Amino acid sequence: MTTKKISYNEAMTEIEEILEKIENEELDVDELAEKVKRVSVLLKICKDKLHKTNKQVEQVLKEMED
Repeated sequence: MTTKKISYNEAMTEIEEILEKIENEELDVDELAEKVKRVSVLLKICKDKLHKTNKQVEQVLKEMED
């Protein structure tokens, strides 16, 4: 799997599409395992982006107080 830069919105959209397929039972067992693994990667990307954004916002707020 290539590791191209993916935006938060792209990751969330892909997660939602995969979850919809899971809920609608559109995946066979082999695909299910692969998609669950992909969702875990996407969730990590989202978590990292949120953490980074939170730090940036905190820094800006701190600078505004000074």
